[in-house]
Amino acid sequence: MPEGKPAGVRCVQLDANNLCTLFGSPLRPMVCGQFDYDPTVCGEHRDEALATLSWLEESTR
Repeated sequence: MPEGKPAGVRCVQLDANNLCTLFGSPLRPMVCGQFDYDPTVCGEHRDEALATLSWLEESTR
């Protein structure tokens, strides 16, 4: 996504299992490489993580 990923838009690099297809590649954006698992962000399941990420995206627009 050369122009960046807009809030609320699914990353085009995620596969059907929500895994990054650029993981381990030099093409992977630096911001993605710097993002690390954090239980306060990721929660206990996917829906919690998406809710937190949506809030973060919306609040930083």
